[in-house]
Amino acid sequence: MPEIFVVRHGQASFGSDNYDQLSQLGWQQARWLGEHWGEDGQVFDHIVSGDLQRHRETALGICQGLGLDKHRVEELPHLNEFDFKKVMQAYGEKEPTARPASGAERADYYRFLKLAMHAWSSGEIEGSESWQEFERRIEEVLGVLAAGAKGGRTLVVSSGGAIAMMVRQILGAPSHSVTQLNMQIKNTAVSQFYAGRSGVTLHSFNHVPHLDNRARRECITYS
Repeated sequence: MPEIFVVRHGQASFGSDNYDQLSQLGWQQARWLGEHWGEDGQVFDHIVSGDLQRHRETALGICQGLGLDKHRVEELPHLNEFDFKKVMQAYGEKEPTARPASGAERADYYRFLKLAMHAWSSGEIEGSESWQEFERRIEEVLGVLAAGAKGGRTLVVSSGGAIAMMVRQILGAPSHSVTQLNMQIKNTAVSQFYAGRSGVTLHSFNHVPHLDNRARRECITYS
């Protein structure tokens, strides 16, 4: 049965001028995943990523670990993350007292993002795209991936929110589950899907086999 392996990007550069680039650890996470798959004999017929910098760099790191040519990667902007900065900005304008103070802990920003996502999904605020537009975009790319996966194995690099929306749509879960799932997805975590005649089904979610050992567990991140 055709398989789709969807990977969240490696650790981005939280707190820097350019969040979208991978940190040193993010690069290492991606290379480790590629090396793990290489040792396991995994072969991919198609490699697809969003066109954000952190997607491109993660795909490149995986290819380096696998010993593959980076030019095999096809870019699909539909796989990009929603514009979380715009969503947080809109929520901050609506609820200014909820904004994290300057120098707040990372956990405070995550709590704020969670509130902002709930407001966005319920139509209280607008981002650079509406929640419904985000839903349609992910539904469309799932169809493209399912069609392209026929007869093979597809590797996909995307972001936490987009992956969470995929899982919600496949399972028919309520909208608020996207926020909960998004907060759980680890950097370079793998979720596996099957594409069949009845559509796409979820096989496994949020696994980090390349990091889940005593030497690397401290390298598991969520940003």
